[in-house]
Amino acid sequence: MKMVPKMLFPLVKDWAPKAFVISFKLETDSSIVIDRARSALEVYQHQVVVANILESRRSFVVIVTKDSETKLLLSEEEVEKGIEIEEKIVVHLQSRHTAFIQDKN
Repeated sequence: MKMVPKMLFPLVKDWAPKAFVISFKLETDSSIVIDRARSALEVYQHQVVVANILESRRSFVVIVTKDSETKLLLSEEEVEKGIEIEEKIVVHLQSRHTAFIQDKN
């Protein structure tokens, strides 16, 4: 196996510096996931990290920005109805993207 190059830095710096960029951080240790997400934001200078833990990745995420942490959680009722966490992620990120675009104009 070979390591693949990290593409986030050139994406943000060179290819699309004005874009709304989101990355994902999946960890197995809940005590480090937010710190790792914040570190990624600092290193890559993008807008959002969707952070989660492997064991709860289908029901709980934290949307991390330089100024905030927003928890998205599926209730038992939502799980029973077949709702997936990605639906909540998309709705939340759409609103963040809209705000980003409005701030740029």
